[in-house]
Order: sequence, then structure tokens, then C-alpha cells
Amino acid sequence: MGELTQTVDFMLVDAVIEEAGSREKRLRLLPSRVVVYFVLALALFENCSYRCVWGKLTAGLDGLPSVRPAVSSLSRARRRIGAAPLRRLFEILAGPVAHLGQAGSSYRGLRTVAVDGTLPHVPDEEALTWRHPKRAGEVLGG
Repeated sequence: MGELTQTVDFMLVDAVIEEAGSREKRLRLLPSRVVVYFVLALALFENCSYRCVWGKLTAGLDGLPSVRPAVSSLSRARRRIGAAPLRRLFEILAGPVAHLGQAGSSYRGLRTVAVDGTLPHVPDEEALTWRHPKRAGEVLGG
């Protein structure tokens, strides 16, 4: 959790939770702030289960009393806070990391970017392919 809190400040998380109206109304074992950090950790460890991600999130808390929530509790907590605080957090934090003029941040006046080659796999269903068309050379159903 320490790594995430260095990048995404507690006060910012609390502010977006408050703005979105997602603050818990009573004392909970999984406060909204913790759930936001849990969802961020889910994005970092996309191939891990909820329990595994929770373990990674709380690994640095050895010796401190901590809860070990059931997977269903984590799922309900995600639904409770909703998407609004995470959307707002993204709107605030998204943007280029490098400043204009910083070495390596631009080439011939254009910002340089890297593309990792990730391709989403979309089912061959007409309801989806009208919105996400196949690349040239791909055959529907193939």
C-alpha cells in the first residue's frame, strides 16, 4: 500500500470519495479509502485473485492488526463506492508524465509515446464488431 500512497495521496483519495458521495456512512472494516486503493491494486495485479491482491496490498503491514476480508466483502465494497471516485481520480491524475521540453519527451515538436502492442480480444458478435471492427485481414468468425 505504501507504493500506491506515494503516487496517489490519501488527501486526494478522500477528496474524490467525498466529491462522489461515496464516503461510508458508518464505521466499516473496509473504509472507502482502502477500497479505492484495493481497486487500484487490482489494476496493477490483473492476473491475481482478490485474495492475492489483498495480500499484496497489506504485505507491508506485518505485525499490525489487519482484517482479512472475504472475497464477497471486497466485491460488495467495490459496488458500494461505485465508479465515480475512480473516474474522478483518473481525470485528475491522467496526463503526460514528462513536461514539454524535457529531454526525450518530444520529437520534431510532437510528444513521443510508446505502444505496448496490447490487442483486446473482442467476440465475433455483430453487436460488438460494429463498434470494435476487426483489423484488416481478419475474418469474422476466424
